[in-house]
Amino acid sequence: MSGKKYRKNAEKVKTQKYPPQEAFELLEQFEGSKFDESVDVAVRLGVDPKQSDQMVRGAVVLPHGTGKKVRVLVIAKGEKLQEAESSGVDYSGGEDLINKIKTGWVDFDKVIATPDMMGSLSKVAKVLGPRGLMPNPKSGTVTFELKKAIDEQKKGKVEFRIDKEGILHSMIGKKSFGAAKLCENFQALMEVVVKQKPATSKGVYLRTVAVSSTHSPSVLIDPLKLM
Repeated sequence: MSGKKYRKNAEKVKTQKYPPQEAFELLEQFEGSKFDESVDVAVRLGVDPKQSDQMVRGAVVLPHGTGKKVRVLVIAKGEKLQEAESSGVDYSGGEDLINKIKTGWVDFDKVIATPDMMGSLSKVAKVLGPRGLMPNPKSGTVTFELKKAIDEQKKGKVEFRIDKEGILHSMIGKKSFGAAKLCENFQALMEVVVKQKPATSKGVYLRTVAVSSTHSPSVLIDPLKLM
């Protein structure tokens, strides 16, 4: 997007914080790019990321998905492998796929594994970990309930985790969704984030909440208008 178009969009943003619906209606008014831009949320939380008991992470199935096709890989064996293959998974296997990952193959977006395969999968943790692909029980990607896990990922389950600055980033859809659907996805995400507030976190939990599309200015949302 040109700097001129960005500045024109920025002029539409007022200094005050917006109620969620108004924020997404404003985002919808921005002049966009030629492609369908992704819409992201950034939330600064009142937590100390250096404290293990203040780590905020979780996952949520967005009501309207993310608009992105998700390629799911399942690592399992025996009957569970057969269950995965009959549940619409893109790739499934055991040691054979683990060995393939060792060679650098990462043509997938999510990895689900049964608990009994995590020992073997640890061999490729250095490949999957840095890419955010390593299965984790907290995000529902280490489970024997494969059909449920695969369905959730295909429908648009997003995982979130604060960074070292205490900021949480998450994609909540595409600009083409329109304000109403984006707002519903946003509310679903924020409901889970609020429930994840650590007991040891003091003071204001939701410091700043901002939404933006790929090339747009950020629009601040009033945290007090969320719930």
